[in-house]
Amino acid sequence: MMAAQVRGLGQVAVTVGNVERATAFYRDVVGLRFLFSAPPKMSFFDLGGVRLLLGEPEPGREQAASSILYYRVPDIGAAHAELAARGVRVEGEPHLVAKLPDHELWLAFYADGEGNTFALMEERPAGDKTGGG
Repeated sequence: MMAAQVRGLGQVAVTVGNVERATAFYRDVVGLRFLFSAPPKMSFFDLGGVRLLLGEPEPGREQAASSILYYRVPDIGAAHAELAARGVRVEGEPHLVAKLPDHELWLAFYADGEGNTFALMEERPAGDKTGGG
């Protein structure tokens, strides 16, 4: 028997209540690169080579929980300020989560208006107090 040859993550799906509204939010407010729309109600974005699919739930799966997506940014302070200025609901301010030997992990959490949480993450080089790593 041949083992599955998983080579990476290709696509992530997030369930939304209104695809048009969610597409506008992720494209125009968060600033993700829009790829295309597909019937019946789906839209796709590029996340550095991984596709993000926004779609309405299948019948009977309306209450399915979504995963939290962590978007990598070079400067969490600047990205946070931009999202807050655009009116995105902040669920958790940027904060240090872990100090690792070569970097610090910083996270901040937000709500997308569709019942989903998403986060920004910065892996800041150890000793860099300014961000932008």
